[in-house]
Amino acid sequence: MMGQPLIPTIPKSETDHDLNKLIQFYNETLGFCPNSVLTMYHRPSIAYAFIELNKAVMDNHESVSSSLKRLIAYVSSNTAGCTYCQAHTIRAAERYGADEKQLNEVLDSERSDAFTEKEKAALSFAVHASMVPNAINDQMVDRLKNHWTHGEIVEITGVIALFGFLNRWNDTMATTLENGAVESAEKLLSNRGWQAGKHSNQ
Repeated sequence: MMGQPLIPTIPKSETDHDLNKLIQFYNETLGFCPNSVLTMYHRPSIAYAFIELNKAVMDNHESVSSSLKRLIAYVSSNTAGCTYCQAHTIRAAERYGADEKQLNEVLDSERSDAFTEKEKAALSFAVHASMVPNAINDQMVDRLKNHWTHGEIVEITGVIALFGFLNRWNDTMATTLENGAVESAEKLLSNRGWQAGKHSNQ
């Protein structure tokens, strides 16, 4: 399944008014509607449910910032190996305020001074929770609980789980990357060897 998506997207012109209202969420976060959503729209109820879950997970209640949520999504997607989601999440992290040093050093956050101990605990948790099999241990749990409330841990785990779904979806579907996502990935990830691979829009 190299070189083309598993199934085509539904043209945005064929989506309905209700979905287009929900898509405004992605116009804010990414600047475009993801092709993943337009693939889900072959079964509209899946697209609607997914967008509502995405909005709920990314809503901020305490101190898990929007930029940290996107960085958690990025390290989770990097661990899973989904280059489509890596491109989306690094773009969203930049758009939501992660600075250049954080964007450059997030994969080595433990040794970086760009992150607080609190942020490091969340990012490390995200990496290990995204491994197969899951690699979380008691020490990591204790570290996370030292910095984050139960509600915040639900938010953090929600991001990891949401992108677990997206990583599987987009790698299986070989979802085609959008121009904006490619632009961000080439700008921010090319030094890490990122390539679009089966998600190429060329």
